[in-house]
Amino acid sequence: MSESGREAPIGVAIIGGGPAGLSAGLQLVRANRRIAILDSNRPRHSATLQSHGFLTRDGAPPLELRRLGREEFEAYPTAQFAQAVAQEVVPLSPDEAVAAGFPDGIGFRIVGNGIRGSADVEFIARRVLIATGLTEQLPELPMIRAYYGTALHSCVECDGFEKTDKPLVLIGETSDVFSRALLISRFSSDLVVFTNGADTIRPDQESQLAAIGIRVERRPIDDIVGDKADMTGVRLADGEVIQRVGGFVRPRWHAPVEFMGELPVERDDWGLVVTDDRGETAVRGVYAVGDIVPPGPQQLIIAAGNGARVAAKLNMDMIRGALGVGLVDE
Repeated sequence: MSESGREAPIGVAIIGGGPAGLSAGLQLVRANRRIAILDSNRPRHSATLQSHGFLTRDGAPPLELRRLGREEFEAYPTAQFAQAVAQEVVPLSPDEAVAAGFPDGIGFRIVGNGIRGSADVEFIARRVLIATGLTEQLPELPMIRAYYGTALHSCVECDGFEKTDKPLVLIGETSDVFSRALLISRFSSDLVVFTNGADTIRPDQESQLAAIGIRVERRPIDDIVGDKADMTGVRLADGEVIQRVGGFVRPRWHAPVEFMGELPVERDDWGLVVTDDRGETAVRGVYAVGDIVPPGPQQLIIAAGNGARVAAKLNMDMIRGALGVGLVDE
């Protein structure tokens, strides 16, 4: 920390230290950029015991993947990792950015509150990369959290294989429930889709599901039931219990970018952050990667790949900005 209490200017402040943010950070420090990652250490997948589909790490706990990724990132001399929650991102004026050593007149002040005894931080950065991931809102059922991450999951691609040939549920109130049911049918034909009273599956879609043995249950749900750690069924509001041992739930998602304040971050109909092909948001100099951008939550390896791809575009943006040769690679 400098005498002013502020870090020296850096290339990119990455907000979020999950697979997307860590992957981007690794690529950027290897491009000889000074990079700071701010991470709250509150990952959405902390309830998940194993992650799947990540080459060379299939079955590893998600928190272990984060630990290994942080170690690899911090091994580089231009890397900084701050255990902090981002509170504010404020654009610099063009004159302030140039004075900070940013030749294209683009820059930001990022303020974070330290957690678990860590100090508060403040960075001046040429670019900002949002990789916060999403927060999830599960259906309001009293016991759903007790089985989430063990019997119930949100990612079919991540956890479907382990559910092969078991009697499963899909609980969802969103418009993509039909497509999720089709995906689950690859793993089990013994599936009941619960809409919890929502009108999210059309009659023709229900007929298509019935043709492959999948039942749609439209009655409201009272709760998830189980025997200690094991889920045993879904209890409907009328008292009937439908026996099931696990399955999938479709949460509603929230992109936590309140630290952007009044900056015009564009969102799509699902609330995800809209970016262009380079990963840049509607705010010049602010990029976004991972689950927070369309199409939303995906496997960890896809989030990591997205982070690496956008990091390459971001690096070229800064090179071209320093030379005054514009945004687009020709």
